[in-house]
Amino acid sequence: MPRFVTDSRPISALHPVHEFYRQEFAKHHRCLQQQRPYFSEGAITDVETALARVMGQLDDLCSCADADEVVSSLLKKFDVVTGLSSRSDPKTAH
Repeated sequence: MPRFVTDSRPISALHPVHEFYRQEFAKHHRCLQQQRPYFSEGAITDVETALARVMGQLDDLCSCADADEVVSSLLKKFDVVTGLSSRSDPKTAH
């Protein structure tokens, strides 16, 4: 099973966008873990594998010319599974 850094590390001054996105994907992972009882183990494994792959390639993704569009699209796709955006407090949204 893939492992994630799930703590809320401060956003790095050198790569603030990278760290922001890393934290957003970590939030999706935490949300997925809370929903574990409602999904099959296979579904959880598939999403965790996809999250691990994206997080492993995040630095490369962020260096692309269309990084914001690509990473935003990936976050939206994970949100379809986790429903994180619907659970967030709009007052604390970024």
